[in-house]
Amino acid sequence: MGGRVASMIADELFEADRIAGLLYVGYPFHPIGKPEKLRTEHLKELRTPTLICQGTRDQFGSMEDVSQYELSSAIQMSWFEDGDHDLKPRKRVSGFTHADHI
Repeated sequence: MGGRVASMIADELFEADRIAGLLYVGYPFHPIGKPEKLRTEHLKELRTPTLICQGTRDQFGSMEDVSQYELSSAIQMSWFEDGDHDLKPRKRVSGFTHADHI
């Protein structure tokens, strides 16, 4: 929940020159198993430069899920093939290791 809270207070800190931006390794776009309960409303207007590194099969927001969300242009997504919330892939499926993604 720390990342979500950080995104909710980031603009105030960014405008005061206290932070340069946000970097996430897995953002909790919705609770696991509840994709209808989005945690994205404030992300539509976020002004702070943000990079979200997200696994394509993250249970808190897969690539398929997130592609449907309206997000601020200040947010860039970096997708990690077959990665979960910690970016860990299934090596036999993807050929990647966790170390590759990190």
